[in-house]
Amino acid sequence: MSKTLTRADLSNAVYREIGLSLTESTELVDAVIDEIGDALESGESVKLSTFGTFKLRSKKERVGRNPKTGIEVPISPRTVLSFTASNILKEKVNKAG
Repeated sequence: MSKTLTRADLSNAVYREIGLSLTESTELVDAVIDEIGDALESGESVKLSTFGTFKLRSKKERVGRNPKTGIEVPISPRTVLSFTASNILKEKVNKAG
């Protein structure tokens, strides 16, 4: 069974590894996540060295199909968030698997 890593888990890791108080660790994790979100919201890409890159992509309008009925429906243009893992992260994950 796999576990989900949460903000609390990240805060605890900062607390253990760096020695900040738990409150300061939580504030630090929240500040980093907020900064990433703000950058993406303003249209910037976010690159975390040795981890990966978060990018926004614009998708054009296209025609989709309802799989149950087969009826074609338009899918409106939208912006999507994509993540590309770094080669270092890919290697690390492949070694673990």
